[in-house]
Amino acid sequence: MTAKTALVTGANGGLGTHVTLALLEASFAVVGLAPKILQSNFSHSNFTPLPAALDSLDAAKKAADSVIARFGKIDVLVHTVGGFAGGQTIADTDDATFQRMFEMNLNSAFHMLRAVIPHMRKAGAGRIIAIGSRAAESPGPTVGAYSASKAALVSLIRTVALETKDSGITANVILPGTIDTAANRKAMPGADTSTWVQPASIASLIAWLAGDAGKDITGAAIPVYGKGL
Repeated sequence: MTAKTALVTGANGGLGTHVTLALLEASFAVVGLAPKILQSNFSHSNFTPLPAALDSLDAAKKAADSVIARFGKIDVLVHTVGGFAGGQTIADTDDATFQRMFEMNLNSAFHMLRAVIPHMRKAGAGRIIAIGSRAAESPGPTVGAYSASKAALVSLIRTVALETKDSGITANVILPGTIDTAANRKAMPGADTSTWVQPASIASLIAWLAGDAGKDITGAAIPVYGKGL
């Protein structure tokens, strides 16, 4: 295998689809992980679907091991899995919502990091890129659980960067503003979408970070706010 292998979680989501396409166009062999994903989702010979949910460490390890078994390596991990819940103040947020945000936005990444980093350490190289949120550093009212979970993700990725800086591994997190996806348009029908961030812009940044040009960038929380400054 000469092509670098990228494992993309949430690969057929609103952002993940663009990330997968960008990496395929950059000549990566892409393994797309999602609960329901098919070969037909991406008509490219370098795409491999991996149907799986990241609800436990065991599931993450099985996913990583399957990639290693087929490709022998995981050069890049792009973690796009996440979720949003808002509309309530901290005082009114129930336990289930709070825990759900941390399960989706933090624990899923924690599982994948634990599953993938040992393989990257053994290889002496690797790129880790996660999707945070502008809310991680600029929280707003009624999105406290979401903001807290994304802030924790930023801390997690920056810690990984410090722990792996001598292992040939880089770890960075991207902080987008509201992304222009079909799901967000449906959730916010009256919003001014002209200020939203295009998913293709984030995907291009990820492809750059995953490539040779991004080798010296690690421990960064990169803002991608578009016109929403």
